[in-house]
Amino acid sequence: MSPDVDLTAPQPGRHPLRDRLLALDCRLFEFAAERDWPAAEPVLPRLSRSANHGVLWFAAAAAMAASRTPRARRAAARGIASLSLASLTINTLGKRSVRRPRPVLDPVPLVRRLRRQPITTSFPSGHAASAAAFATGVALESPAWGAVVAPVAFSVAMSRVYTGVHFPSDVLAGAALGMGAAFAVRGLVPARGPAVPPARPRAQAPALPDGEGLVVVANTAAGSADRVRALHEALPLAELVECEPADVPAELEKAAARAHVLGVCGGDGTVSTAAEVALRHGLPLAVLPGGTLNHFAYDLGVEDVRTLARAVRDGEAVRVDVGRFRCGARQGVFLNTCSLGVYPELVRERDRWSHRVGGWPAGVLAALRVLRADRHPLEAEVGGRARPLWLLFAGNGTYHRQGLAPGRRVDLADGRLDVRVVHGGRRPALRLLAAAFAGPLTGSPVHAAVQVGRLHLKNVASGTLLAHDGEITEVQGEVTLEKLPEALTVYRPQP
Repeated sequence: MSPDVDLTAPQPGRHPLRDRLLALDCRLFEFAAERDWPAAEPVLPRLSRSANHGVLWFAAAAAMAASRTPRARRAAARGIASLSLASLTINTLGKRSVRRPRPVLDPVPLVRRLRRQPITTSFPSGHAASAAAFATGVALESPAWGAVVAPVAFSVAMSRVYTGVHFPSDVLAGAALGMGAAFAVRGLVPARGPAVPPARPRAQAPALPDGEGLVVVANTAAGSADRVRALHEALPLAELVECEPADVPAELEKAAARAHVLGVCGGDGTVSTAAEVALRHGLPLAVLPGGTLNHFAYDLGVEDVRTLARAVRDGEAVRVDVGRFRCGARQGVFLNTCSLGVYPELVRERDRWSHRVGGWPAGVLAALRVLRADRHPLEAEVGGRARPLWLLFAGNGTYHRQGLAPGRRVDLADGRLDVRVVHGGRRPALRLLAAAFAGPLTGSPVHAAVQVGRLHLKNVASGTLLAHDGEITEVQGEVTLEKLPEALTVYRPQP
């Protein structure tokens, strides 16, 4: 018997209201046990067993992620995070706080009973908590997927009473706790709905009802084949070019030479490359998110093929700012962020190890190696005195904090660089974490923030790394970061 089952604990004293509620709970359990549920007999016991240890919900999350739509992947991740928090709360607090015995199985028919009876305490129901947490978490991110998952979650919760392992109040309490866990996760990491930026400034762009004149270059490494096929079905006369990452710049140049509208499908780095080509050729840009994070497309308000196709058909577009960095003869653009310091070094170290140990392990290893190094990547001169810096971040537009989630932009044409600096010193990991929690609080001792239109850096050491939209380059001497206000026309459906 597990250590959290202590049925020899002293029974609480009499309490009239509590005793009446417990008696009602027992009567409801017996009523459910005496009912004949012919349609449930072949389903609910199996469903109850499949939800052991969250197996059913992990399988559901995998199926949702396999749909390859960004919102489905986010919904799956949010569902698993909510389930994890609910399970942690149940196992550390719930089961150990209320040591309620399981129901007596005498009124439950043998055909309904589980082969292996649970040995933990009864209150609250962990299965109901996990089911409610997963379904609520999914629904908060994607109501459509939530509607699919909700009936299954309800059936799992009901199966716990049907099989005789929980009282009704156990299930209700577990479900309430699970829903609370999902809302707690949303408080920490708000749901990423399509936060459409302001409609201004609208731009003139060609309306292409069948996509004729649109040439879309797709990065095959982003795994975007399904989205490309869906786009071809929506815009049958659009020309689609799929290529390897190394060939993307050349194919974009070829596409721009013959296109009326340049399209791109890939991650933020690919989109940034396409933006540079579109700027040089004076073409409007159609962005289909095809990477992992897709910050620019989501902040723009384009999440899927349907929204992009509608904007291209109707000729709906806006103008957005573009960030640019210059260092001597070298220059480049960024649509999201540009940074110097720890982050570029971490990206380079991660890329060095990812092909050996995989992406996530490489990221952890890179963080350990970079943050333990006994040196500061940057120095700034303030008041005639050199001061160490761990990170200098510049965002193309003002980023707004959403819980613990990365910031989002609500205006892509505000004319500002959102500059954040993390000061140097001991314990870089703690400083960076403190800066992440501090957000834009300029009073933080480790973090400073300012919005400017242009930033000029002098005496940048040779070999300093600069990251722009996930791409890495070396800079030295003088580096200038600046805005190109409303420089790029991008398709986006109007509200």
